[in-house]
Parts: sequence; structure tokens; C-alpha cells
Amino acid sequence: MRCFRFFAIWLVSTRIFFSCGQAVPYFEHGGYTQGTFYQVKYQSPQGVDYKDEIAKILHDFSASLSTYDPGSLISRINHNDTNAVIDDYFHTVFNKAIEVYRASDGVFDITIAPIVNLWGFGFTGDQPDMDPQKIDSLMQYVGMDKIRIEGDRVIKDFPEIMLNMNAIAKGYAVDVVADFLKSKGCRNFMVNIGGEVVAHGVNQAGGVWRIQVDKPSENAAYGQERQAIVFLKNRALATSGNYRRFHEIDGVKYAHTIDARTGYPVRHNLLSVTIIANDCMTADAWATACMASGLEKSIILLQQHSELEALLIYSDETGNYRTHVTKGLEAVIFE
Repeated sequence: MRCFRFFAIWLVSTRIFFSCGQAVPYFEHGGYTQGTFYQVKYQSPQGVDYKDEIAKILHDFSASLSTYDPGSLISRINHNDTNAVIDDYFHTVFNKAIEVYRASDGVFDITIAPIVNLWGFGFTGDQPDMDPQKIDSLMQYVGMDKIRIEGDRVIKDFPEIMLNMNAIAKGYAVDVVADFLKSKGCRNFMVNIGGEVVAHGVNQAGGVWRIQVDKPSENAAYGQERQAIVFLKNRALATSGNYRRFHEIDGVKYAHTIDARTGYPVRHNLLSVTIIANDCMTADAWATACMASGLEKSIILLQQHSELEALLIYSDETGNYRTHVTKGLEAVIFE
């Protein structure tokens, strides 16, 4: 179910920004976490650099929910380690996943991991296998009604059930880092993990944070072609799309977004979904849910969830790009 995120910023260096007449510095750090990049910019009221604390938060988070870490909590649960005790990170993400699973009619489902792995898009690194019999056999292990939390343990109806939280965990990691910065008195900051973003206050130039949404062109480098700019203040944003990660088999492209109800990659004209919400975990999950649902169903879902704003990019019958923008977002996007 993992959906690749599109974002224009990539930074691994450390910088301190001083604006003209600005006595309080902005710090900037970047690096690698959960199989992707991260970037954090923040104004520290006391001039304190929280680089080490942020790195530790991301390390601890990966130790809980990263499927790229074979020793993580989620990896141990996937391998039925009876000593695996869930932590607060896991519990929070699991509960949100249940919420979006139900609200999306089962389209968003973190138990899709065995199918995603079979199609070659998962954490096992397997080559794609399109055998319908194998897909059908694995589908009996998909469904969040077949797994639950009892006390501090995960209970599965079948030991073959496996979890992939990549479509929601990075969003929550952004929230965790943002909450840490708030706890230190930071009011102006931006946290970005793999294109999942929380932005508060103003940037180092004193303006609203500007987040680029790329045009869904599979041939363009990241940040090369802009579809829109979102002015983001005190909210979260996540983008999901199919156009850069796919397998081409016998001339047919198979997207990495898997429909949890069928076990097959989605086939529709929706190319990219950007969701704006009050927290990044919610934005992350709903970006994936809409991407899996397709254009028409996504529009209906968004009408049912007025707390979400969205930019949907799709192709028309002639192959041209078209957009659908929710009413509350129209004033903060230009193309």
C-alpha cells in the first residue's frame, strides 16, 4: 500500500539562518530515516540546537514502526515474536489505521503487506509475482477485522497476517517531531519526512511556508515540474501518487498502490492526491486511501470529511492533466 511522496526539498546539511533584523536563529537539519529523507527547519527561541534530540526521536520511532529495520517492533510482530510488546507509537498508529479503514470502506488497510510484497512493492524486495492463485490465497489474510490489540499485544486471527504501516507511519513521525519542537517553545518550524509535512508559523524570511506539489510526470526529476504551491500554516500535508513507482510487465504498467479489496494494483486516472489536515498522520492515511479509491470515490469521501482539504490531479480522456480542488483549499493554491 505504500505510496511514494513527492516533495521539492532535499537537504542533508546543517544550516543556521539569520534574517535581517532577526536575532533568533533558524536551524536546519536533514538526513535519512524510514527508507526516505527527512528535513527539519525551526526557529529556536533560546538559540538551542535540537539536532541530537530529533535524531534520537527518529531512531526510536524507526525501532518501533519501520519495516526497513528487521529488528523493529513491527518486524517482530510480522514474524510472530511472542515477546513483542507494543509501545505508544504502535498503538497510536494502529488506532488511526482502524479509523481510516472503516471510514474508507476498507480501501486503507495496513494488513495488505503480504499482497504488496507479492507484487514486489513491499519491504521484502521480492520480484513481482502476478499468479492469481497466490493472490487469492493471500487475500484470506487481508483485513483489519482479522487483527486486534489486547492489552500490550497484537492478536492475529492467522499467523500469516503481516502489517505495513509505511502509508501512515511517516506522517505520524512528522507529528511526533513537531510536538517535540512545540514542547521546546518553537512556534516557527517545518518538519518534512519523505514529503509528509507539518508547517507552523513563518519561515526564516517571515512568510508562510510554501510547499510545492510536483506535476505527476514520471519522466521529471523531483521538484523539476511544479503543479501547484500550497501555502501551509499550522497544518499538515501529505501527497500520494502512482506515477513514479510502478512495474512494467509485458508492456503493461502496474502501479504500486494496491486495492486491499481485490489484491490487484489500482487502474484509474487519478495520478496524485495531496491532503491537508490538522495532523500529518491523518493526512498521510487519507492521501493513500484516496489514491486507492480513484477520482470519483475520492470526491465522495472528501465531501463526507469536511475536515480534510485536497488537491487531486488526474488525467482526462486525452491524457491532459486536470485538477479537482476542495473549496477550502482554492485560496491557497496557484498553478
